[in-house]
Amino acid sequence: MAKKPSSEVVVVLGLGRFGKSLALELMGQGVEVLGIDTDEAVVQRVSDRLTHAAVADTTDEESLRQLSVHEYDRAVVGIGSDLEASLLTASALINLSVSNIWAKAISNAHAKILTQIGVHHVVRPEHDMGKRVAHLVRGRMMDYIEFDDGFAMIKTSPPSSIIGKRLGDSQIRTKHRVTVVAVKRQGEGFTYATADTVIGAGDTVIVSGQVRDAERFSEST
Repeated sequence: MAKKPSSEVVVVLGLGRFGKSLALELMGQGVEVLGIDTDEAVVQRVSDRLTHAAVADTTDEESLRQLSVHEYDRAVVGIGSDLEASLLTASALINLSVSNIWAKAISNAHAKILTQIGVHHVVRPEHDMGKRVAHLVRGRMMDYIEFDDGFAMIKTSPPSSIIGKRLGDSQIRTKHRVTVVAVKRQGEGFTYATADTVIGAGDTVIVSGQVRDAERFSEST
């Protein structure tokens, strides 16, 4: 693998369903990827689709050092089901002083331990997706993203109470405690919303606010 600045390469350790999907998505976005897995057959299946793929014991610090993992800034532990391998791999990355480590967790306990040993970002894909789909199923939301501290952004159709009105006159913040940040007309792309924006019946809006407030807004008519 030709040496690149550390900020231009992401190391993905564990090329199962999550790790493989992540690695290929990163490649599609123009990010170079070093993929590592203990299973030679797994590595062979993706070797021609990644910048570089290697067979190695991800829990062994020296093996990772030989692959120059310590020279890169970003690494993702895609191992989930094997708790011991996940924790040992994360620990090895921490010992190698990788500055930004993401790791997949399959339970609250797993996530807690990863955080306690020093992993910078812990993700729970199945759990997070389950929460997201639950929000989408219950109302008129077309998309849903939840951030820290109960804050969310949703994509939804506007309630009839604001159609035909300037946002500045709609009292959305007072009545619903949310903010319309973008609007999409039929056949057009999204544009930033302003106080002078008039909402049409066929529009789609992006709204930000506390989770429950955003949900109520999407359910209002």
